[in-house]
Amino acid sequence: MTTPVLSVTGLTAAFRVGRGGWKTVVDGVSFDIGRRETLAVVGESGSGKSVTAMSIMRLLSPAACRIGGRVQLDGQDLLTLPELEMCRIRGRDIAMIFQEPMTSLNPVRSIGFQIGEALMLHRGLGRAAAEAEAARMLDRVRIPAARSRLKDYPASFSGGMRQRVMIAMALACGPRLLIADEPTTALDVTIQAQILELIRDIQDEDGMSVLFITHDLGVVAEIADRTVVMCNGAQIEEGATTAIFAGPRQPYTRALLAAVPRLGTMADHDRPMPFPVVDRDTGIAAAVPDLPDTVDHDAVPALAVRHLVSRYQVGGGLFGRARGAVHAVENVSFSVQPGETLALVGESGCGKSTIGRTILRLLAPVSGDILVHGKTVLAGGASGPGASGPGASGPGASGPGASDPGDLFRQVQMVFQDPFSSLNPRKTVGSAIAAPMQINRIARGAALRARVADLLVQVGLDPAMAGRYPQEFSGGQRQRICIARALALGPSVMIADEAVSALDVSIKAQVINLMLDLQQRMGLAYLFISHDMAVVERVSHRVAVMYMGEIVEIGPRAAVLQSPRHAYTRRLLDAVPVADPRAARRRRTLDVSEIRSALRPAGYRPPARHYDEVSPGHLVMTDTL
Repeated sequence: MTTPVLSVTGLTAAFRVGRGGWKTVVDGVSFDIGRRETLAVVGESGSGKSVTAMSIMRLLSPAACRIGGRVQLDGQDLLTLPELEMCRIRGRDIAMIFQEPMTSLNPVRSIGFQIGEALMLHRGLGRAAAEAEAARMLDRVRIPAARSRLKDYPASFSGGMRQRVMIAMALACGPRLLIADEPTTALDVTIQAQILELIRDIQDEDGMSVLFITHDLGVVAEIADRTVVMCNGAQIEEGATTAIFAGPRQPYTRALLAAVPRLGTMADHDRPMPFPVVDRDTGIAAAVPDLPDTVDHDAVPALAVRHLVSRYQVGGGLFGRARGAVHAVENVSFSVQPGETLALVGESGCGKSTIGRTILRLLAPVSGDILVHGKTVLAGGASGPGASGPGASGPGASGPGASDPGDLFRQVQMVFQDPFSSLNPRKTVGSAIAAPMQINRIARGAALRARVADLLVQVGLDPAMAGRYPQEFSGGQRQRICIARALALGPSVMIADEAVSALDVSIKAQVINLMLDLQQRMGLAYLFISHDMAVVERVSHRVAVMYMGEIVEIGPRAAVLQSPRHAYTRRLLDAVPVADPRAARRRRTLDVSEIRSALRPAGYRPPARHYDEVSPGHLVMTDTL
C-alpha cells in the first residue's frame, strides 16, 4: 500500500478558557491523503474545519491551544518537530491558502515583494528571478497586467483579486501538500472554475495533494476524491465523495446536501422560492411553500438608475496628472419595482458593488440619475455616452427635483458582504441597531428599546441578545443583525452586496429565507448583488448580467438563466459548479487569456451600445465586447 502524503490520526485540539480550563474544539479526527488526491473537509462554521487545518500547520499558539494525536507528513510527525524545522516546512512542503486574504497579506508590502520573499526563502532565488517567477504566478491565476501590478499593494485589489494573490503565493514554491481554507469563497464562478482547474493541473504536473476546506458542496463535488464531514468538532462521516452525495448515512449530512442551491431547479417556477428547511436529527425536509406574487408591475419603480457612469481617475508621472481612468460603471440603467428582486451578477471588478455604493452616495458618479419612488435623489445628468442603455425608459424615468438627501438613507439601506467588519466590536448589537433611529430622531428611551427588540424578533433572534457584542455571535447571526439594522428606518429598497456569499450552506439558506419572508411581509425591493448563480436563480425575479462596467443582458430570471443569449452570460453559467460528483467530473479547458482591464487612457470615449429585445423584457447587448 502506498504511504499517504499526509496521515492524521486521533487529532485533538483544545483552547484554554478561564483559569486552567480547556475546551475541546476538535475531537479525534483521522484521515489520510494520498499523492495527487484531494480530500474535502466540510461542515458549518464552528465545526472545527479551520482549527483542524491550523493544527496540522501548527499555527496555533501553544500557550492558548493544546494539540494531541499524530500528524505525519511522508511519515514524519509534525507535532514533534522543533519550531525552526516547522518554519522550513511551511511554505515549502505544506502551503496554506487562508479564507480572508486582506488579513493574510501585509498591507505595507507590495504583492510582488510578498510572493518573492517566499521564493527567495524556500527556493533560494535571487531578487530578479523571484520577481520574474512572481509575475508568472500572478499570470497563472489570471491577474490582469500581472507584471505591471507587482509593485501594487493589497489595498488596491478587489477581494477576489486578493484571493488570487494568496493562491499564487501558496503555489509559488510547488508544495507537496496544499491546505486550502475556503479559497474560492470570494471568487466569482468563472474565476473559481479556473482556480479549481489550475489546482488540478498542478496536481497532475507535480503530484501535489490537497486538503480542501469549504462549505460549498458544489465545489466539493467538482474537485474532491474523498470527503470528511465534521459537526461540533467531531468527524461524523467519511468516504468517497460520490458515495456520500449518493447515499449520506448521517441525518446532518443529508441536511447539508438538502440546503445546497442547485442551478436549474427553478425551471418550473416563475417566482422566488425559499430553501427547504431540513431537520438535522432526521434529515427530513419540510415542504417548501409557494410565495405569492407581490411585485407591483404598474407602480412607479421603487428604485430607478438611469445612465449611471462612474470612473476612478488614475494618476501618474512627475506631477501626478491623470493618465487615464478605470471605467467602473458605464451607462448603466435599470429599475426595480416594489416587491421585486433584481439580481446583479458578474465577475469581480465588473462594477456591481460600485453601483450599490453609488446609489447610497458612498461614491460620486460622473453622471447619471438615481430615483427612489420617482423622486430624484441623485442628479448627475443623463448626458453620459450612449443614451440607449437597457431600462432607460419606463415609469419613473424622470421625476421632480432632487429630494432631501435624508430621504435616501431612510428609503434605501444596504447589507454588506462581511457582517463582522460592518459592526463596531466595541458596541453592543442593540446599540448598533438603535443608532440609525437615534440619528434620525425616530425613537428614544423605552420606545427605542422596544423597537430594537421588535427588529431582533423580525430577523429571528432573541431580544435578550441586544446586550451582547458582535464577536459573541456566529456569522449567520451577525448577518441577521445587519439586516435588522438595515430595517430600522423602515426602508423600501434593500441593497444586498454579496450578503450571503461567505455563509455556510445551511446558514445561507436561513438568511435567504428570512429575506424572502421580509419581502413578502414588507413589500421590499431588493437589488441583490451576487456571484452565486444558483442562489440568484432561487431569489430573483429578474437578472442583470454585467461585464466590464456594462449591462450586457437583462431580463426575467427564466429567460436569462435558461435561455442566455449573450456569450458572457453563457460563460458564467457554464462555470457554475454542479453539486453532483457524477455530473461534475469533467475537465474544463482552462482559459489562460488575460482578463481585460477597465483602465482607459485619458480622453477615451466609450462607443454607444445597442440592445435587442429578444423576448418581452429580455434585452441583450448586440455589440461585440
